[in-house]
Amino acid sequence: MAKTIRRYSSFRNSRNRRIRSRKSARKIPKGIIHVQASFSNTIVTVTDVGGRVVTSASAGACGFKGKRRGTPFAAQTTTENAIRTVVAQGMHRAVVLIKGVGRGRDAALRAICRSGVRLHFLRDRTPLPHNGCRPPKKRRT
Repeated sequence: MAKTIRRYSSFRNSRNRRIRSRKSARKIPKGIIHVQASFSNTIVTVTDVGGRVVTSASAGACGFKGKRRGTPFAAQTTTENAIRTVVAQGMHRAVVLIKGVGRGRDAALRAICRSGVRLHFLRDRTPLPHNGCRPPKKRRT
């Protein structure tokens, strides 16, 4: 006569348990929006206060090709795409750091203001040359 194998309830539940997504959507009330606007592209990165990237978007990834990536409309579309996901995760306030001399700076800032995220403060981090590079040494004297 064969012995019956007892199945404990914890074993059965562990097999039939519903598998959830391991990466849960974090609730992010505050964040930092980094905008890099160059002449040829606009990149928008949204991080939490600790500096971990939540989402990012670029004009090239949003479907713009060639010279159109540097336009204000491309910057506006890129910013809206990046912010849409973090607003869904509960972002209310943000610090905006803008870098670069491209044409999309103002359009990106306008898109951030229209998105419903309240700006805590705005900082322009465009690097400025303060005395230029060291010139090359003379070839012959």
